[in-house]
Amino acid sequence: GCKVTGTSFVNKMASNVNAESSTQAKTGGQASSKFAKLNRLRDLELRMNEARKMNHVEVVAEDERKKRPQNFDSKRKRLEWEQEQEVKKKECAIRGEDFDRVKLLELGADEAEKWERKKRKRNPDQGFADYEQATFRQYQRLTKQIKPDQLEYDKQREKLGEDFYASANTLGLHQRKDPEEAVDRMVGDLEKQIEKRSKYSRRRTFDEEADIDYINERNMKFNQKLERFYGKHTAEIKQNLERGTAV
Repeated sequence: GCKVTGTSFVNKMASNVNAESSTQAKTGGQASSKFAKLNRLRDLELRMNEARKMNHVEVVAEDERKKRPQNFDSKRKRLEWEQEQEVKKKECAIRGEDFDRVKLLELGADEAEKWERKKRKRNPDQGFADYEQATFRQYQRLTKQIKPDQLEYDKQREKLGEDFYASANTLGLHQRKDPEEAVDRMVGDLEKQIEKRSKYSRRRTFDEEADIDYINERNMKFNQKLERFYGKHTAEIKQNLERGTAV
């Protein structure tokens, strides 16, 4: 048999230990790498879930915005502004100050000019379009002139009781009587309408037998103006042209 010296035995044992340690290190490295990958995968899943929730919230909010009316933002700003004005009005009432005067003092010159221009453009007269628009414009003008009297309203409600609210059997003939001031106001408004209507030019009827010397309605109006101002001066020239005897 072969003899194994002490030095070779030690070297062999050392090589075995090194091999075992390298195998353990390799196994530990694989385990740590797998654990790191699992952690990354879990983080990605958490991020995906969070992104999915945020996306769902945005979709719901967008759907809610689409269902709102188009002027929702302007109405909301208007309500917020009115609430602020009410708060300021109460504060001025507590201090004993005039709210309109305080509001004008806080208003700049450029803002006042802008507000005045906006006030003039609020209901501009764009001329006659059709009878529906004219009726609606008159309705707006009349409703703006109405100044309800809350005290008179409360008195009528207490006096009439159940008859104050109209029903299917309400005729409105004997339940209440209009005050003379309201009747006079209505009569005055009707007289103003009659006076204004009298200044309108009458609607001229279309003459089917008249000569057609125009190509469209605008040209017809222009020819009518020429005839009205220069017709008597050019009548002879026009007759000569029609007869063919013009020089």
